[in-house]
Amino acid sequence: FLSAQQWRYWLKDFLLSQFQTLAVVVPSLLRPTHPLDLGPSRFSSSSSSLSIASSAVKEGVAESALDSLSLGHTTRPDFPILHQEVNGSKLVYLDNAATSQKPAPVLKALQNYYEGYNSNVHRGIHFLSAKATDEYELARRKVASFINASDSREIVFTRNATEAINLVAYSWGLSSLKAGDEIILTIAEHHSAIVPWQIVAQKTGAVLKFVNLNKDEVPDIDRLKEMLSRKTKLIVVHHVSNVLASLLPIEDIAIWAHAVGAKVLVDACQSVPHMVVDVQSLNVDFLVASSHKMCGPTGIGFLYGKGDLLSSMPPFLGGGEMISDVFLDHSTYAEPPSRFEAGTPAIGEAIGLGAAVDYLSRLGMQNIHDYETELAKYLYGSLLSVPNIHIYGPAPSENVQRAALCSFNVENVHPTDLATFLDQQHGVAIRSGHHCAQPLHRYLGVNASARASLYFYNTREDVDVFIQALNDTVSFFNSFK
Repeated sequence: FLSAQQWRYWLKDFLLSQFQTLAVVVPSLLRPTHPLDLGPSRFSSSSSSLSIASSAVKEGVAESALDSLSLGHTTRPDFPILHQEVNGSKLVYLDNAATSQKPAPVLKALQNYYEGYNSNVHRGIHFLSAKATDEYELARRKVASFINASDSREIVFTRNATEAINLVAYSWGLSSLKAGDEIILTIAEHHSAIVPWQIVAQKTGAVLKFVNLNKDEVPDIDRLKEMLSRKTKLIVVHHVSNVLASLLPIEDIAIWAHAVGAKVLVDACQSVPHMVVDVQSLNVDFLVASSHKMCGPTGIGFLYGKGDLLSSMPPFLGGGEMISDVFLDHSTYAEPPSRFEAGTPAIGEAIGLGAAVDYLSRLGMQNIHDYETELAKYLYGSLLSVPNIHIYGPAPSENVQRAALCSFNVENVHPTDLATFLDQQHGVAIRSGHHCAQPLHRYLGVNASARASLYFYNTREDVDVFIQALNDTVSFFNSFK
């Protein structure tokens, strides 16, 4: 899947990392450990000494070479899109919180479906339909296993996480909420986790209550706990903030919510791609995520819902596939998840998502999380070197882990100007704007921010290029003062 130019870029990166390793390792191995080592006796059996030294050098270089090949270095060849020039510079892609790139196995899975067994699912007995159905349902089982759902029927495929939240809002929300019921959210939620509940509240008379940030620029979880009462029917929270990079204690929130009879819906779009997520351990009632942020295709996401809840919920959309029987005056509905998957689904995209789950599982989600934790610290620390910068969210420490993203502003430079100059002059892709979190930005006192977000295929070298380019960009705009 790599062109000749793309292979050259990757080979250049690889050889550079090995050269840097040799430059450090070889001199240290050959340097005498004591001045007396240079005496005549040191070379009395020169052939054996040189042989041992040679073996030590080779072994040391080999071990150091393996150590130097970070997860970012070893996975980059799987991502053809990363090996190109943008505006005359080598692409540095740091917009992963918006969407991730797709590895070759995912592209191949899509190609195999459309070239080999493209057909509708659940509706035919011929070979192609049976094959498509098997692969589509296998993808559902893969997702269920990936987040440790107790049954694959607890996974509903949707167009994206936004549709998954709307499904819960219009199905569970409209049928379960009444006037005076309370829904607790934080001001750091994505618009897709706020707007559907505003609509439901307008229709049902339910009340939305919002948790502000504490002094560390993290949603105030102590305040959330204080707000809970028997009126609370639902808590809607992110797992990892797409702006603040903060991680919420979902397991604790679920315990507090269930103690007052409330349900918990978790936006896991920024956690499922980056860390181990176990829905049974978290004990949440609903959880949503998007394929395109976890190396899969666009146009598909999923809803996890506890089986008894899904079975009690009415359909979200009507049509084919979601029915049991249709009469002229009424219809009966299929069991979940079919009840919530009206019409022809995104078959190829689901299969591609299954391939993405396979790819991430082979890498190991704990390995990804550990690597990104170190990369996050490096990004945060490197950004602090930029003059007049403010990074939003908590500072990393022994007790505070940040996700591998930083939203920031530089004094007197608009974030869109930063992002534009970085792209056009340096080939560095970051995001600017409100990141679908306008209430949060208003609370922070800004209209927008710039955001650099990493994934496991990024490296420290990517961060270094970004920081150098950012300093150059800031200097450029400051020159007009």
